[in-house]
Amino acid sequence: MRIKIAEILPDSPACSAGLRRGDEISTLGGVVPRDVLDYARLAASPDTFAELSDGRQVPAAALTGAKLDQAVFDGVQTCDNHCEFCFIYQLPKGLRPSLYLKDDDYRLSAMYGNFTTLTRFTEVDLERVIDERISPLNVSVHATDPFVRARMLRNPKGGMSLRWLRAILDHGIEVHAQIVCCPGTNDGPVLTQTLADLLLGFSELSSVGVVPLGVSDHSTEQGLRPPTPDDARRMLDTITHFGDLAMQRLGRRFVFGSDELYLLAGRPFPPAAEYEDFPQYENGIGMAAALTHDFASVLAQVRAQNVPREALPSAEPERRLCESTHAMLDCTQSKVNVAATAAPPWGYRSDRLEGRPVNAPRQASRTAILTSTLGAPVVTPLLEEFLLEGVEVVVVPNRFFGGNIGVTGLLAGVDLLEALQTLPPGMEAVLPDVVFHEGRTLDGMTLDELAAGSDSPLRVVTSDASGLCAAVRR
Repeated sequence: MRIKIAEILPDSPACSAGLRRGDEISTLGGVVPRDVLDYARLAASPDTFAELSDGRQVPAAALTGAKLDQAVFDGVQTCDNHCEFCFIYQLPKGLRPSLYLKDDDYRLSAMYGNFTTLTRFTEVDLERVIDERISPLNVSVHATDPFVRARMLRNPKGGMSLRWLRAILDHGIEVHAQIVCCPGTNDGPVLTQTLADLLLGFSELSSVGVVPLGVSDHSTEQGLRPPTPDDARRMLDTITHFGDLAMQRLGRRFVFGSDELYLLAGRPFPPAAEYEDFPQYENGIGMAAALTHDFASVLAQVRAQNVPREALPSAEPERRLCESTHAMLDCTQSKVNVAATAAPPWGYRSDRLEGRPVNAPRQASRTAILTSTLGAPVVTPLLEEFLLEGVEVVVVPNRFFGGNIGVTGLLAGVDLLEALQTLPPGMEAVLPDVVFHEGRTLDGMTLDELAAGSDSPLRVVTSDASGLCAAVRR
């Protein structure tokens, strides 16, 4: 196992201790950590020393400020399912290798919010989760009927692996569940049965999120079809029904529908308070309500104080979102600071490019906010309410993936560049940070490459109310 330091933060204990990029850690307290979870637990002891591969020894406290190049040292547990709806099977060829990794690792679930099916979960894993209180975990349920679930996962173990979910909940571990709803497979009566089973038999779940199937033009599965507006309305009716039942039985809504379902169904989003602290925000559930709520708070300040737009304050969202280091701080009983800087960004939590302007320092008189087909109906009404002049929303169709793929985070560089080239000369373009993963778009384009192909000044903002406020300031 290799534990390599990828970066040393300046003015940190690691920097003062003389640690360098490329140094490798052999042991912590004489033990070889399996992952960052082990790393955090072992480093919590004030008497622990880290031994480097070159023979040097440093106190564990000196590791603070040393970022590692990976979070799992003994190999990621890959997925042995073959779900027909798996989006990795719907990716075009030629993307960078990291995008094709199919994991089913409960550790990545706790650290990064990935969903695991538990089909590769074992007694040893259960013992560790319980002993170290590793949470929150995120579990893909899809269906509680064992035959339907096994068929959806294309794995005979899928029918029985929810026994691990029951065991995890029995020991008080926080778990969030997901249902990817595929028309004709696990919607209708199957969805009704699944939500009934979860409410009655797995009521300790912290939340259940229902998201619609996404089908790209690169899917080779003949049996898949994207949901229609009628499908979405029926799904939401079922979700609302069980949410109301959960309020009566549990005092909380328990089950939530994704923003995409509401947009497809043509229904208004529930108020922000109904999302109960947004437990599945990163799963596309409640993003629109949170954005509307937070942006409205800023508008209220502006209107009450008559603040000019150029002095528009940053939004201060009330929700508490799970950041990339959240699990490093909360998934072990020790809760040590060293882990907060150790875990590398990964997957959709990769480093973003917020706030970086490129192309031109000049002051633009007009601003274009680039977003997706699903982002536009959320952002546009907010800007219209603010009566902004010189700010417009530019919808970027996702031709790279095609199908019904319309979320902003899946916009590719080729589609962004095509939209940028249609803008009037000198018009500033604002890009949401979620289109960049590891500094690149999904098809590998950097911000500088987008700028080179466009005459527009570019700026990147966060994909929340603070970012939207920054987008309309000039």
